Amino acid sequence: MCIASMKELQITRDDILKRDLKEVRFTGGDCKVSYGVLESDPYSGKDVTYRRGASKVDIDHVVALSDAWQTGAKYWDASKRTALANDPLNLLAVDASTNRSKGDGDTATWLPPNKAYRCTYVAAQVAVKKKYGLWVTAAEKSAMRRVLTSCPDQKLPTGGNPTKAPERFHAG
Repeated sequence: MCIASMKELQITRDDILKRDLKEVRFTGGDCKVSYGVLESDPYSGKDVTYRRGASKVDIDHVVALSDAWQTGAKYWDASKRTALANDPLNLLAVDASTNRSKGDGDTATWLPPNKAYRCTYVAAQVAVKKKYGLWVTAAEKSAMRRVLTSCPDQKLPTGGNPTKAPERFHAG
């Protein structure tokens, strides 16, 4: 992980780009990603080129922050909300236009058009909601169950950051 002052969101973005892109090139060392290819974008299935400043790649919160707020995060302290927002378990490099069609949708209102990725996507949402203790609406639970019954061997992803942000994330 790269360390820098008060630009944690951009650092997190670059960490996710380094993790998810192929053919990665950097500007000024090995922290700032300037170019890469998102091969077979998980949401659309197409290849997408990332160029810093003119990107067609977004970093998506698999569990949208607005959804998290509505399902429990509004009761958390700032440290836990920061941890969720920057947790690699909840972050994914994706095609920008497909991601923007998602908005702040949950599984009940949006699934990736790439049907081959839906089990992985829903498993990631379940893992994030479980890790952070977010609740699931009845409609979302039904949609999650419907998707996951088609892939009974799907495992929940693990890892990411602790559920409290380290001190370096706090402005002060």
